[in-house]
Amino acid sequence: MTVGLLTIIIHLHGIDSLKGKRKIIKSAVERLRSRFNASVSEVDAQDSKEVAVIGAAVVSNEGGFVDKQLDTIVNFLQNDGRFYVGKIEREIFASNHDQTYF
Repeated sequence: MTVGLLTIIIHLHGIDSLKGKRKIIKSAVERLRSRFNASVSEVDAQDSKEVAVIGAAVVSNEGGFVDKQLDTIVNFLQNDGRFYVGKIEREIFASNHDQTYF
């Protein structure tokens, strides 16, 4: 089993209310969830109008698939156009258990 985690800092410009920010972030999170079957949430900076922190997780039995999904999620966000993607933290956890489960 391989688990991939992303922490993505998003910068929003020209947003004058938290309501406007939430609308953009909620839309991006929902689109990521539906298109990539990933667990996605806003995980920090909820009280900031200029910054959002998005967390995403992907689980698979293939490490290559996890890498590809994480790359695709980042590219999707970078091409959104409503915000700027800043710092990205990426972690991969691999488990090599050779057990048979019943």
